[in-house]
Amino acid sequence: MKYLPLIWSGIWRKPGRAVLMFLQVTVAVGLFGVLQGLKSGVEHAVAATRADLLVVRSREPFSDPLPVAWLQQIQAVPGVKLAFAQDEFDASYQSPTQHIDVNVLPANASWAAIGPELSVSRSAITAFSHTRTGALVGESLVKKYGWKIGDRIPLHSGTAQADGSTNWTFDMVGTFTYKAPLAQDNFIVVQYEYYDEARLAGRGTVADFPVVVRDPRHAEEVADAIDRRFANSAHETKTESLREMAQSLMEQIGNLDFAIRSIVSAALVALLFSTTTMAMLTIRQRTPELAVLKTVGFTDPAIFLVVCVEALAVYVVAAFCGLALAILAFPWANRFVPGLTMPPMVIVAGLAGAMVIGLLSASLPAVRAARLEVANALADR
Repeated sequence: MKYLPLIWSGIWRKPGRAVLMFLQVTVAVGLFGVLQGLKSGVEHAVAATRADLLVVRSREPFSDPLPVAWLQQIQAVPGVKLAFAQDEFDASYQSPTQHIDVNVLPANASWAAIGPELSVSRSAITAFSHTRTGALVGESLVKKYGWKIGDRIPLHSGTAQADGSTNWTFDMVGTFTYKAPLAQDNFIVVQYEYYDEARLAGRGTVADFPVVVRDPRHAEEVADAIDRRFANSAHETKTESLREMAQSLMEQIGNLDFAIRSIVSAALVALLFSTTTMAMLTIRQRTPELAVLKTVGFTDPAIFLVVCVEALAVYVVAAFCGLALAILAFPWANRFVPGLTMPPMVIVAGLAGAMVIGLLSASLPAVRAARLEVANALADR
């Protein structure tokens, strides 16, 4: 404790240099926290994505949709617990910039089997099944546009109706929340029966078939069995689990691990060189002061520790601030990439890394200060 005033005065001997070092460490550790939190959050979201929910879709991404009549064949595949038809189309509300995804499901869809991540009330399900033009609206859209149950929602879409009109109107009968990893509830759900009857083209087809398997451990076997059933048909299928689709999506982004390691390594190496240079300059300017400390009885180890603690104090406080800024940034980032989190291990690693770099940057100046010859230092004064 008796050395604290000395350490404090040493840190603030050059306030501008201390603030610059503090900001450098804050930015570097904050960047580390954001990128590592991004990596950990994405990995957690992918791992949490359901492996028991398969999606059967066309093998060719731009080919014709699948016949809805295939539903019975899919349901007959061993290991399938539930299968249903699903379609979708793009629409806009009031202006082309206000894009809305419209998901099309059967009126009697088994909402409970779809998964616990979809939360919808029983009364809303009943109203949806009994209202041909009914729509269930995600909470995000309800908050954004101020809609309420009973409102008529006019949408414009490139999908034409039988009379040639591209305007669709749905009656809001309920709301839902969708808390699946890497997903949001900014879409609406309408009845497939009404949509299929009302549209001009593509009747009797769907975009894909969601399939719930009885045992997630056999999901790959079930997927292969479904694809073999339609192997030589006019519409060959590709069946994947939601987890596989999430992993494929991340692979399309690129090698996330390599990119994060490269960025973080470059930032930390630059930080190490920068702070070491500033520390060496500081020690050179403090040579007479350190010589006086040795004259009044400070030992070489004591001088070494004082210099190291000065650097560590700046590093640790700056690391705390950097990680705090990273944590505060995640709620904002979640609006664009849902599911991001800051695992406790990232915080521990950030603080530990800051301490290691702080010791490395201070070790060379501290050794020089400890080996200082009093006579030579005072003679150069």
